Amino acid sequence: MAGLTQCLQEDHQHCDAVFEKAEAAVQAGDWTACNDIWPAFKAQLLRHFDAEEQSLFPAFEAATGMTAGPTFVMREEHQIMRTLVEELDDALVEQDEDMFLGNAETLLMYMQQHNLKEEKMLYPSCDRLITDAKDKVAARLAEMLGQ
Repeated sequence: MAGLTQCLQEDHQHCDAVFEKAEAAVQAGDWTACNDIWPAFKAQLLRHFDAEEQSLFPAFEAATGMTAGPTFVMREEHQIMRTLVEELDDALVEQDEDMFLGNAETLLMYMQQHNLKEEKMLYPSCDRLITDAKDKVAARLAEMLGQ
């Protein structure tokens, strides 16, 4: 079974690839393609957030006793990105290219910075500190992410 870090990094890569396709479709003026792609991206991103918030973060908090540390920050960033996704939904409905691409650029910046923090700091810490329940948490994450 893949470790926590590998499972979640692979999901980051998948989300990024689908997001790039949706953004490229709008840049090409192909709203139909974006409408086909966007729901898959949105569902996967929100599933990723839910998997972390319902499985990984509680396990990290239980292992470390920290609830106001990195997981608090990650949850706040998830909420910011959820709001941006809602704004992108609106732009898609309105077929507003400027609004879509502007919010997409902001979301991409947040995702890149967020993923870097998780992949370089939080996930390795989880792999190291979540000992007793690591296999259970990894299996739950894989199940929630559809891996």
